[in-house]
Amino acid sequence: MVEFLTTTDHKQIGLLYIFTSLLFFGLSGVLALLMRAELTAPGLQLMNESTYNQLFTMHGTGMIFFFGSPLVVGLANYFVPLQIGAPDVAFPRLNALTYWLFLAGGLIAFSGFLTTSGAAAFGWTAYSPLSDSVYSPGAGPTLWIVGVLLGGASSILGAVNFIATIFTLRAPGMTMFRMPIFTWNMLVTSLLIMVSFPVLTAALAMLFLDRALGAHFFAGGDAILWQHLFWFFGHPEVYILILPFFGIVTEIIPVFSGKPVFGYRSFVFATMLIAAFSFSVWAHHMFATGFVNNLFFAITSMAIAIPTGVKYFNWIATMWRGHIRLQTPMLYSIGFLFMFLVGGITGPFLASPAIDYAVHDTYYLVAHFHYVLFGGTVFAAFAGFYFWFPKMTGRMLSERLGHLQFWPMLIGMNMTFFPMHILGLNGMPRRVADYPADAGWTGLNVIVTIGAVITALSIGVFVYNVVVSVFLRRGAPAPPDPWGGYSLEWWTTSPPPHHNFTSLPPIRSERPVFDARQAAAPGAIPDRTMAGGDVAHRPVRPGGTDG
Repeated sequence: MVEFLTTTDHKQIGLLYIFTSLLFFGLSGVLALLMRAELTAPGLQLMNESTYNQLFTMHGTGMIFFFGSPLVVGLANYFVPLQIGAPDVAFPRLNALTYWLFLAGGLIAFSGFLTTSGAAAFGWTAYSPLSDSVYSPGAGPTLWIVGVLLGGASSILGAVNFIATIFTLRAPGMTMFRMPIFTWNMLVTSLLIMVSFPVLTAALAMLFLDRALGAHFFAGGDAILWQHLFWFFGHPEVYILILPFFGIVTEIIPVFSGKPVFGYRSFVFATMLIAAFSFSVWAHHMFATGFVNNLFFAITSMAIAIPTGVKYFNWIATMWRGHIRLQTPMLYSIGFLFMFLVGGITGPFLASPAIDYAVHDTYYLVAHFHYVLFGGTVFAAFAGFYFWFPKMTGRMLSERLGHLQFWPMLIGMNMTFFPMHILGLNGMPRRVADYPADAGWTGLNVIVTIGAVITALSIGVFVYNVVVSVFLRRGAPAPPDPWGGYSLEWWTTSPPPHHNFTSLPPIRSERPVFDARQAAAPGAIPDRTMAGGDVAHRPVRPGGTDG
């Protein structure tokens, strides 16, 4: 334990990030279940309205600021240096500092529940003037501001570290266009963080001064200023959350399709386009204010779907005519493609100002948001867990339990979020703790709550799987390369030694371990010849020849 508290090793810091972010995921999930219990039927009043507002505020805060982003940082901390053949990150002590800032920020933000006034209750977007000292008095909202500020500072410093690591510590032969897609996506994500998070930091500092010193940055008509500042950060934040998970899925699908990734460079350029577009769409969150250029932001909001469509085309083309192995990482990757697609299809409707006026503050928006972020990130996260868990722990997770978790989760998530589209179109507003008995919403809310419980139980299966595999040590020992992987993390032992590698293979493509395996076993049977003459092979055996 002391070793983890004082470590500067990127792998141990990555594990700390992952473990802590999963704790915040569990806490935020409990808050969500309490909210769903309240909304199962009208008139229950299991809690008062103020408590409900605190629950949905801290649920959103925990999921966005203290689960999604830090989980990505944890996975990147562990695997970006491995994927580029580096012994560590560029600034190990700075890396350790970012974790402790993140942990402190999360604890401070959630400590509002311990104050007499309760936690922040103004929503995770903290709209002014709801978040000022008049409408949200007490210590809880101020603690929320300080906590999110510290979390933002952690993200900025971490982004600097990732950028420096990727540009300066790549192994010989690892050119930019030989990097794994996950590393590429983390580079672009880090650049997004460097531009967007300082805006949030400045806005939160002004809000803090408004509350503490009566500075009036957001007084009067300047309430719209807060929305502009927050959403200039907030919409890039959506891509800060999702782009790394795009990268994880892009690492998994080729391996389990027995083919190279289709359109490597178009993946990279599509990621860059998404990042660029993400700074031109923020005001689609503000159509209902009447103070933005609706036509411009509607066009850009629809156009940003084009590079994402390129990625979908490439993912499908990678699987096309491949030898697909439906093992747990691949199942979750396919689940991600489905869930994110449903969320993506509902997005252009919200990009239309005329439709957005009608559904802006309804459960339709909640459904879209959760299909994209919760459905997208959580399925891709579990794909990454099952894919990389053997590398991190030296133990395999149970395939049987992985499948047992996947199907209830897929069913539960769709039971939870799909009916919300109908509730929203039928007029149910978001952020309400109760609703009229004669509104006709009760039946669908019961289905939503049942789906949430099924989803929670499926996640319990994952926890059991981890406990049995690692803590009870019943998981099969993991070889260096259990899946027949392509990138450098599969060259070293499971888990890797302190400085990651004792040797590196020649790096002549974006698949160095595959190339080395083919060179060591030239008699491998080709599975299929690709359109460009490239030959895809099944791995000679799990783990190949890893030197």
